[in-house]
Amino acid sequence: MNPTSDTPAKPLHKNELLKAESNFLRGTIAHDLADTSSGTIPEDTNQLMKFHGVYAQDDRDLRNQLRKEGKEKAFSFMARIRATGGVCTPAQWLALDALADSHANGTIKITNRQSFQFHGVLKGNLKPAIKEINRVLLNTIAACGDINRNVMCNPNPLQSGLHAEVIKVAEAITQRLLPRTRTYHELFLDGELVAGGEPEEEPIYGKTYLPRKFKIVVAVPPHNDVDIWAHDLGYIAISDDSGKLIGFNVTVGGGMGMAHNQIETFPRLADVLGFCRVDQAVDVAEKVVMVQRDFGDRTDRKHARFKYTIADRGLAWFRKELEGRLGYELGTPRRFEFTDTGDRYGWVEGSNGTSHYTLFIENGRVKDTPEYPMKSAIREIAKVHRGDFRLTPNQHLMIAGVTAAERPRIEQLLQAHRLDAANGASALRLNSMACVALPTCGLALAESERYLPELVTLLETEMEAAGLRDDAIVIRMTGCPNGCGRPYLAEIAMVGRAPGKYNVYLGAAFDGSRLNTLYKPSVPADQLVPLLKPMFRQYAAERQPGERFGDFTIRAGYVKPTGTPADFHEKKEAPAPAAKPVAAS
Repeated sequence: MNPTSDTPAKPLHKNELLKAESNFLRGTIAHDLADTSSGTIPEDTNQLMKFHGVYAQDDRDLRNQLRKEGKEKAFSFMARIRATGGVCTPAQWLALDALADSHANGTIKITNRQSFQFHGVLKGNLKPAIKEINRVLLNTIAACGDINRNVMCNPNPLQSGLHAEVIKVAEAITQRLLPRTRTYHELFLDGELVAGGEPEEEPIYGKTYLPRKFKIVVAVPPHNDVDIWAHDLGYIAISDDSGKLIGFNVTVGGGMGMAHNQIETFPRLADVLGFCRVDQAVDVAEKVVMVQRDFGDRTDRKHARFKYTIADRGLAWFRKELEGRLGYELGTPRRFEFTDTGDRYGWVEGSNGTSHYTLFIENGRVKDTPEYPMKSAIREIAKVHRGDFRLTPNQHLMIAGVTAAERPRIEQLLQAHRLDAANGASALRLNSMACVALPTCGLALAESERYLPELVTLLETEMEAAGLRDDAIVIRMTGCPNGCGRPYLAEIAMVGRAPGKYNVYLGAAFDGSRLNTLYKPSVPADQLVPLLKPMFRQYAAERQPGERFGDFTIRAGYVKPTGTPADFHEKKEAPAPAAKPVAAS
């Protein structure tokens, strides 16, 4: 796909040949899934399976014991279910709830990209599970792989009418950018095989699809809960004085992933490119993807994301290339303002006579515990709810479109299961987020989902002592530097460096508009609280009116504002900057 003038001197990455020779993502998937001699699949097949929303994994907690016993690893699969804007019906929720028990590990994972994940799906259960997912009009197509992923959309309960308009745009973008190959239907839905010799094509992606994954979001100001600056392509909804959607500011080139000690890799904020009308949004998405298809780096997967194409070639070059394909120029960006990246918990009145309840779900893991039988509660609510459910970009669940008639029953169910009022959680906990990490993610270097709740509990004690219990601070943890939990946009971030050790980042903006900076590398888990405790005390005593914690850490000298990509990596020649006392305001 790359133009001749841009053909790289380096050889193509092996995945490019794999895709080219896969017969539109078929490879040997059917044969390998039917093989009962192993609970997993070969790595080449795993790479292709990602395009169909499936990852091969194993339980890393059991590796050593099984190796000692001479047994195969505890293999299973993760299946990611695409849901544009995180919207699903109560009937779909009930189907997923049942599947989690019958075909997965009994839990539902809500991701920070508004999709569902099943973990612990055994090889023999994979195809039946995917067939059932499709039966209720959901699917796993393009939930992973070198392709456009689930399109996110602000669930915005405060502007229900505007949400209805923007979700239509998000769905239209999704449909335009879906792969056209029938492979998914053949493999998992018993679809008819393409007749021998009959041509098949991917008009947007071609035989080798994209160099890497591609992520699109739609934000509705003033709320930036989709973290628009973290994504390849973004749309900021612009409305007129009457609240009518008139178009979008278009952002390009954001991305979170990097690798430790490889300064050529770095997170990057998206740039505002221009303005498009509502009827141009889908066309813009298609042409942006095509530019990345043709110019993205296919030789080095660590340099293959769209953010590096923009960083290397520049925004002016990209605008010229894009507008040449569009056949028209983008307009001047319109004014907008973001105020936060968080969710609005509890009951919120909508603009169309209905109300919405956002339920706090710690790290997006829907399960029953003795204290909070959450999975059972949502199941009972789904049986009576007549609106929809919306997954939030922060891994929580909105019970949306609740009518006045059904609200008392839903309130009763929330209270009966002790899930009302966000469980009394602190502001720090309500603004926390973690990736899955151990035991299933093969890339994890340290704990995340299993450890962050414990750490937050310890930090709450210090926050209480400093009088900060109700102060919102965005805190995120990931098991590795790949950025799946968008850690580099958190006011406090812990990024896994090694087992039990984390790189600590500080200084992002509360509204998601500024990246954080590495403060201290390789901090042992038991030193995280002592590290942060004096900062909380100083913040409580010396903050200026309205000053957010991320802004304070810069003013107080803990970190400097983000500068070069090297600011995200360890600097062996110089220690992390010490705090500089500031005068009380």
